[in-house]
Amino acid sequence: MKPGVYPAKRKNGTTYYRGNITYNGKHISIGSFDSEEECNLAYKEAWDILSSKEITLLSYQNNISHLPFEKVVTLINFRDNRIYIKNPIYLLKNYFVYYIDPSIVLKFDNDDLFYYSSHKIQNRGGHMFVSDYGMQYNILARYGIKPYSVKDRDYKFANGDNTDFRYSNIILVNKYHGVSKEEKRGKVKYVAKIHLNGDFIVGRYSSEAKAAIAYNKAVDLCKSRGMTKKFPTNFVSEYSPREYADIYTEIKISSHLYKFFRNKNFREA
Repeated sequence: MKPGVYPAKRKNGTTYYRGNITYNGKHISIGSFDSEEECNLAYKEAWDILSSKEITLLSYQNNISHLPFEKVVTLINFRDNRIYIKNPIYLLKNYFVYYIDPSIVLKFDNDDLFYYSSHKIQNRGGHMFVSDYGMQYNILARYGIKPYSVKDRDYKFANGDNTDFRYSNIILVNKYHGVSKEEKRGKVKYVAKIHLNGDFIVGRYSSEAKAAIAYNKAVDLCKSRGMTKKFPTNFVSEYSPREYADIYTEIKISSHLYKFFRNKNFREA
């Protein structure tokens, strides 16, 4: 076998080749390949990266054609920062970047480095998520942003860069489902809406948390009237269970919602 090449067998009995390189005492896998020749060429490219700082993330295309892109990022980061990270991360001053692919580069605070060093970000149609304990989690969840949230309505990127996930750049506008902020004549109200054959206004309230409770109360009313639609509900952390119960009992929701259910022939949205 050529240097850095190790044959292996697939379950169907065919042979493939695994590439490995050792640098600064670290044994690094550089991928699997169909031929010994291709694997060896990738091994040579890995050595080219580690032995010369002339190959950068901006210029690697001129020298690299066999090594997988993720391994290019990993090796350049290891060479420059002396820290091996298996995911395609490159460390910068006070933050790091995560390469989804050569054209999509996400920025994160260093506080998230440990997490993303061990959790691979996947991109499916613009939906960025990680797998954890068999479940898929949108990366926005780490900022308290719910899965159903809409950009520019429920959250914003302060600098307009939707690849910048540093905490200072994430502005949470509406943290609760069915709740939006409304400002008229300098006065701020929080509007609770529920979707029943279209958006139905539950009411307007003085705080976001109270609007969230009103929305939950509207959901409970829908369920009690026999609607089988699955409505998401809000976990309201601002109040203790006792305070929540008191507000829930006292808070008023639109009388039109009760009228809606008086029609026995209502159709579910």
